[in-house]
This record gives sequence, structure tokens and C-alpha cells, in this order.
Amino acid sequence: MFSFVLTFVLLLANALVAERQSRQKMILAHEQLRLYAMRIEDQATLLERNRIAREIHDSLGHSLTAQSIQIENALVYIDSNIEKTKGFLLEAKKLGASALKEVRFSVSTLLSDPLKGKSLEFAIRNLLADFQNQSQIEPEYYLEFSQTLPQDINLAIYRIIQEALTNISKHSMTNDVIVDVKTTTNSLCLRVEDNGVGFDPNQNTTGFGLQSMRDRTNALGGQFYLNSEPGGGCSIMAIFPLSRLD
Repeated sequence: MFSFVLTFVLLLANALVAERQSRQKMILAHEQLRLYAMRIEDQATLLERNRIAREIHDSLGHSLTAQSIQIENALVYIDSNIEKTKGFLLEAKKLGASALKEVRFSVSTLLSDPLKGKSLEFAIRNLLADFQNQSQIEPEYYLEFSQTLPQDINLAIYRIIQEALTNISKHSMTNDVIVDVKTTTNSLCLRVEDNGVGFDPNQNTTGFGLQSMRDRTNALGGQFYLNSEPGGGCSIMAIFPLSRLD
């Protein structure tokens, strides 16, 4: 009887120790997951700040440089040709308005949460409507969501589409844009295509916009694909695993 009781006590003690160790491992895993999520959020914030900084440098710097040239030209002709001077000053005014618009847009992007209180589908539709108003290009789009997605994937999808549309409006000279977002049981696939001028991916793969899209995809364990050629348009695809939601 003593041996039986001792064996029972030892088994019970081992079970309690194993349960405690399992609980500690679970707590540790949860903490590691929380820290990982924080790192992903910090990385996404840093990427967004860097993107906006580059946008300000490129677009605002170009506008102000061009405005300075127009003003210098106006000073050259101010005494000899009033009509030319007027033309240069009007162009400088136009460039100044454009620069102000860029600053307001960048500040608004930095301060706003595009998904706050909105579904991803609703936010994407608004983004596409803004793109159409600004570019006069009516995008073709397909949005199919079969399950609720984590907020980090929602934000990544939104920002990748936003970045892709920005690149299209600036560089592609296209008249046809397709945005396709579909979820399956285990994955989400995002595709953005245009029929614009395209480029050689072997010579132009380090652009900030493309790198930002890659980084966002890789940070969530996804795969990013780029397909383009001169005169052949451009297609980007990002595939995110959703098995972690099971």
C-alpha cells in the first residue's frame, strides 16, 4: 500500500510539474508572439515614415527646385519682356500650389489611420475611388474575402495597394489597372497590374516603393513577386499565409 501511495504521489507531482512547465512555456510563447507583433508594427511604422520622407524629398524637392528656376527666369526678363515674366511667375505659382498639396497629403498620410473604423474592403474601394479621381483612370477590381483577417495583414494589403497605385500614377502612363484580392482557406493573394510602359526588373528593383512592398510582405511571412518588361506593363503579386488563423 505504501508503495502504491508513493507511486501515486510521484505521478501526481510529475503531472503538476509538467503542467507548470507547459504553462510557463505557453506564457513565454505568448510573450514572444506579443514582442514579435510589436516589432512588426514598429517596422511597418518605420517603413511608412521612410516612404513619406522619400516622397517629400522627391516630389517637394522637385517642385521647389523647378519653382526657383521659374522665379530666376522671371527676374531675368522683368525689365525687357513683361509677358515672359508673367508666364514664368504663373508657372512658379502653379508649382508652389503643387508643393503645398504634396505637403498636406504627406502630413495627412502620416497622421491618419486608413482602416480606423472601416473594413478592409470599404477602405480599398475608397482608395480606388481617390485614384480614379486623381488619375482619371477607372480601375477594374475584384475583392473576395472569405474570412476575417488580422489587422496587421489588413494594413499591409492596404499599404501595398496604395504604394502600387502611387507608382502607377507616377510612372506607368497606363490606361488600364486591375486590382485583385482573394482569400482561400490558407492564403490571401493580392495582385495589381497595369498595361503601362513597364521597366526592366533587373535594372530597377531597388526603388523605395517596391522595397516597401517587399518588406511588408516578407515581415508577415509572405512572398512577393514582380513581373515587368519595357513596353509590357507591370504586375505585382503578394501572397500571405493564413494558416496561423486556424
